[in-house]
Amino acid sequence: MEYFNDVKKPSKKEQIVAMKSYNALVATLEDLHSENPEIEIEETAEKIKIPLKALKLLAKILKATSQGQTISLVLVATEMTTQSAAELLGCSRPHFVKLIEEGNIPFTLVGRHRRVKFEDVMNYKKKMKLKQEKLLIKMMKSDEDLGLYDS
Repeated sequence: MEYFNDVKKPSKKEQIVAMKSYNALVATLEDLHSENPEIEIEETAEKIKIPLKALKLLAKILKATSQGQTISLVLVATEMTTQSAAELLGCSRPHFVKLIEEGNIPFTLVGRHRRVKFEDVMNYKKKMKLKQEKLLIKMMKSDEDLGLYDS
């Protein structure tokens, strides 16, 4: 499974095209009422039915691309290796293995190899981010009480 190897920042030209496409798609999405609207590819005149959810996702991708952000898609139900999960969290594989062995993230064994679900790794990441935010707020309030920080 490839994560960040093929991700490249969009060029200025791609950003401009993405912005024009995003604006046109958003305007069109407001008028759609079908769950599977049909779109036409002008170059081939081929018509394709696309789920409305997929078109809305495309709009989000175009918006991010127009802002110069890089895009990477990962299937939510995907199982990951401990190495891939560690890369996603930005930690070492041994640290990640420690996290799953302590019960912080559920895992399954496939032979001798541990596998984790992408969704479980992201839930852990969100939980840690909330914990960090609460601690930062607590530190700021403590500094304010001591007169070390002006709000």
